[in-house]
Order: sequence, then structure tokens, then C-alpha cells
Amino acid sequence: MSFSVSGTGSAYPALALTNDALSNMIDTSDEWISTRTGIRQRHVLKEESLADLAVTAGEQALLDAGVEAAELDLIICSTLRGDFITPSLSCIVEKRLGACCPAYDVNAACSGFIYALDVADGYFARKKAKKVLVIAAEAMSKLVDWQDRSTCVLFGDGAGAVVLTEGEDLLSIKLSANGDTDVMAIPNVAGNFPDAAGGADPYLTMKGQEVFKFAVSSMCRDIAEVIGEAGLSKDDISYVLPHQANMRIIDAARSRLKIAPERILTNIERFGNTSSASIPLLLDQMNREGRFQKGDILALSAFGSGFTTGACILRWSRGRSFAPRYQMACD
Repeated sequence: MSFSVSGTGSAYPALALTNDALSNMIDTSDEWISTRTGIRQRHVLKEESLADLAVTAGEQALLDAGVEAAELDLIICSTLRGDFITPSLSCIVEKRLGACCPAYDVNAACSGFIYALDVADGYFARKKAKKVLVIAAEAMSKLVDWQDRSTCVLFGDGAGAVVLTEGEDLLSIKLSANGDTDVMAIPNVAGNFPDAAGGADPYLTMKGQEVFKFAVSSMCRDIAEVIGEAGLSKDDISYVLPHQANMRIIDAARSRLKIAPERILTNIERFGNTSSASIPLLLDQMNREGRFQKGDILALSAFGSGFTTGACILRWSRGRSFAPRYQMACD
């Protein structure tokens, strides 16, 4: 017993920050950003909280699945940092949804959604849950230095969610990590104990070329492995949903894997890199647009700080969804 995806949802802030608007804040341009990353805009939290996004995405996934919050056996949120250090984002979501079940967060950086799927799979395997809500919600705008044009242009805020129910649609999954803190990291706040050693500013730092090399090689390796573990071939894959980090990374991995461009799904031009929220946000968009057919085989692949990686093969067992798509967290 594994699980099936019974519903999807997503939410993102009302403020869409275009490359042109960003060029009024820092020394950059639409041409510089778009040609290097594929990003045209990103959504940024201003009036909303991260919990607003997570709750809205969760509500939409529940509605799409036809499941009530009171039926949930577990809520897992993937996030780098919620609105509070404690309580967890998942606990805040549980209260606001009206659920009554265990709830906790996981942090595996941009791979967090796939890590959370693996955690949920364990509950189904042990028959400890029949309905699980997984939400990936990220506020990257609060974790980047808006004076560093090499990083702040890449990221956006958003949330994506799935309702999982009992089924047999997780065909294979693979996770990895190696504990790297040099190439990509966000220092924690230093605190204010008297005379204690100070820390670095709590903003993201990244060595772009090393991230690029790791990302391409890990995507190619992981996708090939999970396809093989599922007993499938590349020709069996209907669509690949990669982490939306950088279009050059996606294109390089696609070329090495020799997968047709129309089978690689992206929305990076609209949302930028929303960390662990990028895959479920993309999954919901494609679901709402009717892209998936019953029986489609989906390959998901992510990589992130840590260096963490995650990949899995899912069978899409639903028909087309025609439920309305909620775009703003506060509509």
C-alpha cells in the first residue's frame, strides 16, 4: 500500500514583481535575468503571511479531493521557515483548517516536498493514516538579501498542496543528502546573549556554478534511477516535473536525459524558484489546466541546499480536474 494523489491546490501572493520592477530596486534588467534564468516575474509576500498561502493551498487541495479537514489523519508542511520558529507552520494550518490530527514540519530545502511524500508513504504503509495533507510553503523573499542581485532575482514565494489517500500510485522514490554547508546556506539568527560570538547575516548565500553542476548531475542520476526502480523506461514517462530553480539547469538535464521538451513541464517564468513549493505549485497548475490524463506517469525531481535530492515516479489515477483555480492567497 502506498498512496494516490486525490487533490491538488496552490496559492501565491498578490504582488507580482516583474524583472522590470526589480530593475528599479537593484542594478539588473529583464534581459539579464530572463536570459540567464528563464524567470520573468516572481510573487512576493507583502500583505499576506506564509500561513495564509499554506491554508489557501490546503483548502483548495481538500476541495479538489472532496475531503473535509476533519477527515485528515496527518498534516505535513515542508518549509525552510514558517511565520514562527514555534509553533510550526503545520500546527497553525491545522487550527485554521479546522482539522484535528498530528501536524509537523519538515525541512529538506528545495527537496522538501518529495521528502514529505516519502514520510507520508510510511504512514500509509503502516496503516497509520488514510488521508494526509502535504503542503509545501515557502517565503523565500524573507530569506534572500535584496541587495544581492545574484540571488534575490531567482526566488519567489508560494505554496502547493496535495491530498493523499490510500492507493498504489507511488511507484518509486529516492532521497539523498550529503550535509554540505559551503555551497548554499542560510545562517540562523545569532541571538543576543551578552558577549556571545556574532553570526553571519541570516540571508541566503550560494555558489552558482557549483549548484548548477550538482543540480544537473543529480537530476539526471535520480530520474534515471527512479524510472529503473519502477520497472519503466524513459518512453513510459508522460511528463517530468522538475524543481523550478533555473531554466538552464532544466534544459541541461533534459538534454542529457534525451527527453522531448514538450514532456518537461515548467512555470519558472511566472514564479521563479519557490524552493520546495515549486513542484506542487506546478502540479496543481497542470492539474487545473487539464494537462494530465488518467494513467499518466509523472517523474518528479528536486535538489536543494544540504545538498538534498529527491525524485519519485507517480501514476496519475484521476481524470481531468475542472475545479476553479484560486490564484491569490487573500481573494
